[in-house]
Amino acid sequence: MKLIFAQGNPGKEYDGTRHNVGFYMIDTLAKEHGASFTKKPKFYAEIAETTIFGEKILLVKPSTFYNETGQAARLLTDFYKLNPKTDFLVIYDALALPVGTIRTRLSGRDAGNNGVKSLNAHLGLEHARIRVGIYNALRDRIHDADFVLGRFSKEESEHLPQLLNKVTEFTEAFITGTFEPTKVSL
Repeated sequence: MKLIFAQGNPGKEYDGTRHNVGFYMIDTLAKEHGASFTKKPKFYAEIAETTIFGEKILLVKPSTFYNETGQAARLLTDFYKLNPKTDFLVIYDALALPVGTIRTRLSGRDAGNNGVKSLNAHLGLEHARIRVGIYNALRDRIHDADFVLGRFSKEESEHLPQLLNKVTEFTEAFITGTFEPTKVSL
């Protein structure tokens, strides 16, 4: 079993924001595999179950706010007896990477991302991650919180399908055990 975990904030008001790009990616992945999300309050999450390449997969959107997502991750990895190093992948936005850039890692520090800080506190540093770049020139002119909670421009939104295809490839690599650190710019 593998757990694919998306970072984001719950609630319709956050749909389409840069901070919820992980939710967008995992929602689309669930749709592609005919899986639907069910609220699971005891795990502080919405979970969709599917099978990909013969492996049972849990697609997870935490119902806590972004900065507290480690709680859901810990509950799920403990309950299903998963090893974060081999069975857990997180997809999230990266403020330091330009839109159209994806970076994958097998482990790492939080780089100022409070959601990843929460995950690292609950799971340790060794878990796979897909970072989706959200940076643009506007970020230098407004506060970080306003920027990440802002919506993608029309031009940026046009990159999302390409990004999704690449995230899907990396997710499949994680599931099949061929996931490696990389950086891709589209």
